[in-house]
Amino acid sequence: MTPPLSGVRIVEFEGIGPGPLAGRMLADMGAEVTVIARPQQGAVAAQLGGGGENPLRRGKRVLLLDLKQDAARAEAMALVARADALIEGNRPGVMERLGLGPADCAAHNPRLVYGRMTGWGQSGPLAQAAGHDLNYVALSGMLALSAHRGERPIVPPTVVGDAGGALTLAFGLVCAVLEARSSGKGRVVDAAIVDAVAALGGIAQWITAAGQLGGERPSPFHDSPFYDVYRCADGGCITLGALEPQFYALLMEKLGLADVELGRQYDARAWPALKERLTALFASQPRAHWEALLEGTDVCFAPVLSAEEAAVHPHNRARATYVRTASGALDVAPAPRFLPLVGGAGAAE
Repeated sequence: MTPPLSGVRIVEFEGIGPGPLAGRMLADMGAEVTVIARPQQGAVAAQLGGGGENPLRRGKRVLLLDLKQDAARAEAMALVARADALIEGNRPGVMERLGLGPADCAAHNPRLVYGRMTGWGQSGPLAQAAGHDLNYVALSGMLALSAHRGERPIVPPTVVGDAGGALTLAFGLVCAVLEARSSGKGRVVDAAIVDAVAALGGIAQWITAAGQLGGERPSPFHDSPFYDVYRCADGGCITLGALEPQFYALLMEKLGLADVELGRQYDARAWPALKERLTALFASQPRAHWEALLEGTDVCFAPVLSAEEAAVHPHNRARATYVRTASGALDVAPAPRFLPLVGGAGAAE
């Protein structure tokens, strides 16, 4: 099956985090991505990446250019002139000062889609301020929703903001490239992480507006016994998400709690006592016991796995969700995957 973005050319001015991730997402879909990288690795990239192979360069052609040099900028512009889209992740104004801003590029390629990946966006009072994933998620209003009542919000892994921003940029680029092919006119895609997280939080905003999250009354997502993480006897953890009555009823049956009044599932007054019982129950056996009892049933269960454990879990192995690089490092396979419209069930490509 031909990759869906086969033939699409993208020039990526390499940064850190979400811009390169967006580029990899597009390369995974078949786009021809050329990375223009600095001759010297940045300090943050070296610190976080450990100086080893960079998985975000997967499927890309890397070209080392010092954009402070006239000849290097000319070479970069020659690539841009033949590209469908561009990715850059600098503060607003940096590319313009290099002579590689949207107007400069449009003079050479009026159909170009110019993707700008930043935390705060191209406009607004914070546009020129430094920041990172945690800051952007905080300003979006989503970080506050991770806090249980009376506690501070948790620090999420760097996926909520960076990955959300990357996904939003990749989506925006594909949309704009499709439009440019019919109109002949490019445009700028202003992909701000704070906007992306706010947009991806639409479901959470809906639940919050209904008073089920982040309010004064107990929340099914923070306080209930049927939507939580529990520790097991061996120190491992498991998760439950039995929000629907039929799944909750099956959970109580599987756990042998016949005395629990199923009709009081959403009665918050009953939650503390049941949560105490479940905490003690799950702590009485190792994680493997609960996996054998609950996994694959409709109680909405999953164990909490490390990345290495996730890579060898039967479900992830069956779907080849994780892969190994040439050096043996753990990486993830492209997503989403594509199947033939007819006769393709289970035959991912």
